[in-house]
Amino acid sequence: MSQASQFSLLTQRRFAPFFWTQFLGAFNDNLFKTALIVVLTFDAASWTTLSPSLVTNLIPGLFILPYVLFSATAGQVAEKFEKSALVRFVKWLEIAIMGLAAVGWMTHTLWLLIFAIFAMGTHSTLFGPVKYAYLPQQLRPEELTGGNGVVEMGTFVGILLGQVFGDVIVMHQGLGIAFVAAATVGFAVLGLLASYRIPVTPAPAPDLKIAWNPLAETVRNLRHSAGNRTVFLSMLGNSWFWFYGAMVLAQFPVYAMTYLHGDHSVFVLLLTVFSLGIGVGSLLCERLSGHKVEIGLVPFGSIGLSLFGIDLYFASQGYTNTATVDAFGMLAQQGSWRIVFDVVMIGIFGGFFIVPLFALIQLRCDPRHLSRTIAGMNILNALFMVAAAGVAIVLLGQGLTIPELFLATAVLNAVVAMYIFSLVPEFLMRFLAWLLIHTVHKVKVIEKGRIPEQGAAVLVCNHVSYVDAVVIMAASPRPIRFVMDHRIFRTPLLGWIFRTAKAIPIAPAKEDPWLLEKAYVDIAQALHEGELVCIFPEGRLTTTGEINEFKGGIAKIVERSHVPVIPMALRGLWGHLLSRSNDNLLERAFRKGLRSRLALAVGTPVAPAHVTPELLQREVAALRGSWK
Repeated sequence: MSQASQFSLLTQRRFAPFFWTQFLGAFNDNLFKTALIVVLTFDAASWTTLSPSLVTNLIPGLFILPYVLFSATAGQVAEKFEKSALVRFVKWLEIAIMGLAAVGWMTHTLWLLIFAIFAMGTHSTLFGPVKYAYLPQQLRPEELTGGNGVVEMGTFVGILLGQVFGDVIVMHQGLGIAFVAAATVGFAVLGLLASYRIPVTPAPAPDLKIAWNPLAETVRNLRHSAGNRTVFLSMLGNSWFWFYGAMVLAQFPVYAMTYLHGDHSVFVLLLTVFSLGIGVGSLLCERLSGHKVEIGLVPFGSIGLSLFGIDLYFASQGYTNTATVDAFGMLAQQGSWRIVFDVVMIGIFGGFFIVPLFALIQLRCDPRHLSRTIAGMNILNALFMVAAAGVAIVLLGQGLTIPELFLATAVLNAVVAMYIFSLVPEFLMRFLAWLLIHTVHKVKVIEKGRIPEQGAAVLVCNHVSYVDAVVIMAASPRPIRFVMDHRIFRTPLLGWIFRTAKAIPIAPAKEDPWLLEKAYVDIAQALHEGELVCIFPEGRLTTTGEINEFKGGIAKIVERSHVPVIPMALRGLWGHLLSRSNDNLLERAFRKGLRSRLALAVGTPVAPAHVTPELLQREVAALRGSWK
């Protein structure tokens, strides 16, 4: 069945009003912040005696401070109250804050604008847990990656347009300040109007008693999240991205002015290409993931963040212009396009990194605790971003140049990524599987919806090549526990992959009866815990391309665990370099080509009472059919 485009969500009431509400919120936040930063960078003398470098790092820090102080309470509020009403309350609050800021703009009162920055941070803190907890309540699991991609695209496009709009109108001679004051109030009103179309979204925990001690609740939230290792480390990965982004983005105003010798339009250009990169990367996630939550994109994104962050340092060294230029003049300079390309690619790979992490958290978190988990993540994000502002101030104060700061951040990203992926090897394992089916092969999954979204089941499949499990793993929307011949664990790369995937080793009774019995116990335990288990009932690779006789082990598994059995068939792998075809090795290496077509056909589930090896063999043979 063909999947609808992620953009079709923008025509549906369960998504569109929410999308436009959060888009306008992101737009207005950044219109206000950017206007203030630009004024204090390019017209600092009439507002403050602080240095531009200090201001550009201080204002983002003040904006995210409320995330540290109030996220724990915001998460509880989002669990307890119906979400559409809560969003409308937040939008009314935004109007009040922007009205107060308008007074600050018109009276030239800096402390009032600084207070409004803090207040808008509080407004965003209240909205954050609602934003990401709303999606899994309204979207199906297969829509989560696409929905998150559209939301992230909208968020960063809103950020981009807000920054551009704020920069352009505040620099307007004479009326710039008045334009900013009117625009921020006007867009807050538009956001409120959009919020009245958001459908009712019930509270997951209406009886929750709110604990008002933010410190105790923060510790409780993080401790609860840490109980789910994958979710917690995904939260840390998400927070690290915001550290990386804060380190880079906060330097753009001074980088544009001091190193690129540009006016404010060069700053706008950098923001534009970065935000467009994030938007493109976010939207590409659905296409690259095959309409499922594909965490294999996370290492891919991390690699790009480091490679292009490092190259941004070297590209900056190659830029030699010293004359003041606007955006078009900057693009005409030698080395400028390399800088722009690096910034775009950092954005694109940032999208690859962050969207699957959000979707994974939403999918694997307890729905009754999702808002509080998001709140806990927002606390971590805020701490990481505050740390980024502090680290940047310290390093710049110690004499590092901004390009050297880009280099240090990119290298540190590689170190942190390797550490996180060593703790959760599932990310790297899924990356290798994703790489296989997006470079060497093109895989089509027929009737993927028959693989259950939750609950235990046994998958049975024909055994054609050494990479069968990797192809199935990459095609499945859920993690799978594979039952594998114990000898494959001695293979360097495949052994590491299957150990990482928590595959269950098995041996024939005559070879190792203890290991055989242990395998049956491990399978029963995995099924008891609601996992998917996949076995290859032939017990060995085919040497003819035909299906071998199915062994009786599947019957024993079903006797112990009364779960449905789902037959599957791989098509197109026979003759692969890693199959046991008797053809010449060189011929096999080139027969299929670099993008050979594979298919995984999924059959209808067989009830436990009807399971026999003979029936399953017939079902798999029928699914395999003839490869066309």
